[in-house]
Amino acid sequence: MGFKPLANRVLIKREDEVTTTPSGLILPESAKEKPQQGTVKAVGVDALDEGINEGDIVIFGKYGGTEITLDGEELLILTSDDILGILS
Repeated sequence: MGFKPLANRVLIKREDEVTTTPSGLILPESAKEKPQQGTVKAVGVDALDEGINEGDIVIFGKYGGTEITLDGEELLILTSDDILGILS
């Protein structure tokens, strides 16, 4: 991948959307919500200083970021301020 985030920006691969409920019901498109969790793919220099690293699984705000497509993969660019926490 040829993308390097600048400053405090972070490139994230969002987790897959849930398409069924735990009981097996299939959700229609109108009922689906985009996951607020993903894996960090690339990190800007300032975000590294804040302790965010490639491979981290992070939780982020519902409406933050910019969606892009690179190499056929849908990704999200966020600032480190949009990241609420890192799962351990």
